[in-house]
Amino acid sequence: MIDFPIVDPHQHLWDFSRNHYAWLMQNPLPHNPAGDCTAIAKPYGLNDYLADTTGWSIKKTVHVDAGADATDALSETRWLQELADQHGSPQGIVAFAELNHPQVESLLAAHAAHANTRGIRQIINWHKDPLKTYTSHDLLEDPAWRNGFSLLRKYGLSFDLQIYPSQMPAAAELAARHPDTQIILNHAGMPTDRDALGLEAWRKGMTLLARQPNVAVKISGLSMIDRVWTFDSIRPFVLTTIELFGPERCMFASNFPVDKLYGSFTQHFSAYDQITSEFSRAERHRLFAETAEAVYRLS
Repeated sequence: MIDFPIVDPHQHLWDFSRNHYAWLMQNPLPHNPAGDCTAIAKPYGLNDYLADTTGWSIKKTVHVDAGADATDALSETRWLQELADQHGSPQGIVAFAELNHPQVESLLAAHAAHANTRGIRQIINWHKDPLKTYTSHDLLEDPAWRNGFSLLRKYGLSFDLQIYPSQMPAAAELAARHPDTQIILNHAGMPTDRDALGLEAWRKGMTLLARQPNVAVKISGLSMIDRVWTFDSIRPFVLTTIELFGPERCMFASNFPVDKLYGSFTQHFSAYDQITSEFSRAERHRLFAETAEAVYRLS
């Protein structure tokens, strides 16, 4: 059993009175590759997160962009900084920016001006299956997007990378071209294709990314693509990820409340706890707290 404080490096909050979230507020809700989001299509604040994590010692959290409309990107960061100033949490903010936008640099500068901002996320999952893709084309191949990515270092920002395995070779090349930019792969690389070719692509892609020392990985979100997940079904993905990246570059994250669609916080974190029960205490400290604290500069 985990008997030390946890750092949760991937959680979301939303206040419908402050920002607009089309993916949660449209009626009917639009298609989402993560599944039917009806159950979480309501405001979710700090008190809701604290209620969901009852019984667990959460030391610090990182709020990752929650899908507010692009026009509300800076508004979301301002709101989160207000929460942090008032309540002490979230300790880190990963904001949203369209890296291929002509005025992206001014937005990066504005995000970076907030004390708790640590990085940027723009979901760039591209898949040939229209029901799985989040984007109309692969932004990793977009010169304007790559130019925007190159600006992150100037503002001391990391990048949360949410992609599918087919995109991993290009992402590894991006990481190699920008060794001074910290990249955090989201959701264990989202192994969405579970046939033999899909699993091979995930393993090969994860191996390529692991060779880049500036890439870390969050183990979370596996239930979005394995919606009837069990301990046994996620265990190989958890252990392979840790084997490739090492505990010093892996961190367990809740992805709440999105992962709440497929189980309670206790169900998810108890599974991570059980899977790593034979790891050393030092390794478990890294996986559940220290890696996240270091990667997101929360000390």
